[in-house]
Amino acid sequence: MNYFERARYFKTKKRLGQNFLVNGEVIQNILEYSGVTSEDTVVEIGPGVGFVTEQLVKKAKKVIAVELDEDAVKELQKLDAPNLTIIHKDILKTQFSDLCSEPVKVVANIPYYITSPIIAHLLGEIDDLNNSNRNQIKDILLMVQEEVARRMVATENSPAKQYGLLTILSQFWAEVEIKELVVRRSFFPAPKVNSALVYLKVREKPLLELSDYSHFRKTVKAAFAQRRKNLKNCLLSGGFSKDNILKSMSNLNLDENIRGENLSIDMFGKLSEELIKNV
Repeated sequence: MNYFERARYFKTKKRLGQNFLVNGEVIQNILEYSGVTSEDTVVEIGPGVGFVTEQLVKKAKKVIAVELDEDAVKELQKLDAPNLTIIHKDILKTQFSDLCSEPVKVVANIPYYITSPIIAHLLGEIDDLNNSNRNQIKDILLMVQEEVARRMVATENSPAKQYGLLTILSQFWAEVEIKELVVRRSFFPAPKVNSALVYLKVREKPLLELSDYSHFRKTVKAAFAQRRKNLKNCLLSGGFSKDNILKSMSNLNLDENIRGENLSIDMFGKLSEELIKNV
């Protein structure tokens, strides 16, 4: 099937970040990685003209395609699939409970400029313990920019620019794995960067058990707010008292000059708890 020739006849919209996947092998891999069966309801975000959609409907019990572009919606409506529901709406303004009542799998080829907001919308923030979207999602397969994928799976041992707020948000609510790197020529029009397929298995419970999740979020946000500063100074700028910071770091045997990107997620949890105890 010549996806490239089919994509050429659709006028893509740069303002919507449209880059259609035209690599048939990668499309088949998406089906494999997502593990979709005849028992599954799938929410597909950003289906575009339906190259992945037309394969998903062959596998899934039901596919709910959420697409913002009106012209793409018209193309999707040409698919002859009784188990396909097309929703013409912005996913960031859509609650999953309004789409269906059952648990869902999510497959998404999303505009790269709104990747972080979409991940937060799907998983909820760190301190959002009862997010209705996350509670309904079993797992997520995302096509994202390779650089973003590296940030999602990073650890404190990764290059400093990779490890940050997106890392912690992603891993706090999901087990995250890069499934495949996807070269830019796999899309039409080809983007300027390579991409990656990232699989997220949603956790039933958050990664850490904490006494105050909002405080943990405040701690992490402060730690990464000014990357050129060390952790101590970042926390000072974030509104924590100097005495509290020094005592907490001392209790955890943390060097005063350590930077936020050198702390594991687990150590951030311990730091947050110490900061609460030493107020």
